[in-house]
Amino acid sequence: MRIWRRGVPQDLSADGDPAPPAAAEAVPSLPAPSDEPVAAFDAAVPEAEAKDDGPHFGALPPRTWFDRVMGVPEAPGTERSPPVVAPASVAGEERRGWFGRLRVGLSRSSARLNEGINAIFLRRRLDDAALEELDELLVASDMGMGVADEVVQALRRTRFNQEVTPEEVRTALAEEVIKLVERVQQPLRLDPAKKPFVILVVGVNGSGKTTTIGKLAKQYHDGGHSVVIAAGDTFRAAAVEQLQVWGERAGCPVLTRPTGSDAAGLAYEALEKARDEKADILLIDTAGRLHNKADLMGELQKIVRVLKKIDASAPHAVLLVLDATVGQNAHAQAEIFRDMVGVTGIVMTKLDGTAKGGVLVSLAEKYGIPINAIGIGEGVEDLRPFDARAYARGLVGLEA
Repeated sequence: MRIWRRGVPQDLSADGDPAPPAAAEAVPSLPAPSDEPVAAFDAAVPEAEAKDDGPHFGALPPRTWFDRVMGVPEAPGTERSPPVVAPASVAGEERRGWFGRLRVGLSRSSARLNEGINAIFLRRRLDDAALEELDELLVASDMGMGVADEVVQALRRTRFNQEVTPEEVRTALAEEVIKLVERVQQPLRLDPAKKPFVILVVGVNGSGKTTTIGKLAKQYHDGGHSVVIAAGDTFRAAAVEQLQVWGERAGCPVLTRPTGSDAAGLAYEALEKARDEKADILLIDTAGRLHNKADLMGELQKIVRVLKKIDASAPHAVLLVLDATVGQNAHAQAEIFRDMVGVTGIVMTKLDGTAKGGVLVSLAEKYGIPINAIGIGEGVEDLRPFDARAYARGLVGLEA
């Protein structure tokens, strides 16, 4: 693993200007990490995607499913032989495999919904009382009052005073959810004109920022892109160590500084280094911070300011990582981070560990921030671009 430790790290003043060089501090050696944080890498990528066809020195790297789904463009002047088209059954099996994991991941959320729907609509007409109970169920499932009202009114228009089965209600609910979340279904797309493409990752403590960066780095690197990681959580040694492990497994260099160093200075140095190295992507981790702490949020704004001193368009993407288990608290986080640092997309993690998976629907309805990706497990392949239909049907326990 290559870890950059420049002899002259740059700290920055409060207004974001580089301060005079200071003497470098030695980075203490870190204890050997346990295998637990990186067990994700032991999960195999589908064979058709992971096939190693040898070194690619001077040759074109293979395009992975991640490149295709995320819309990663070909390099200018790229010429390829006609692709070997996999049988439709292979692509279908891969999609069904992902949908199966997503459905299992959302099982706690769907079980809660299905239990309530079954209790309300088993051998019962769709009357006012039933609709009121459904409305309360959807609000309690963290979908929000606006979404609940949309679903209830749609059922009132089409099936009022008729006998309906729980299956029909789940299907109607899924269709309404699809309509609401399709507009925020937007993969994160790289702009080849911006090199390196700078991705700033933000969020509160414990949301999954560091793990998300590791997974993205691995996926982009496997797609043939050169990736640099900046360990910007300079207040938590464990976060730096975790990123170093991910960087080693992904084959990506990780830039670090001693604990307590200026995170904005590290970001500035990382962008300079990534440009010198002609890297394709720079991923910047940040310290987890409470969204209601103005001084900590101000530090994030400082990072943005210093990046713009090198590249006026940076950061090119600001990803807010949200933990699905916090439910409606995700709303406050989304609003504050959006207003403070201009969030361009959301990555929703831990959908497999909560019964509050419906919060993504209310976020889409209220804020309209693009949902770039969702995570439903520890494996690298369990972080995928958001698919509105798969999510909606998995949320209510329906087949794809």
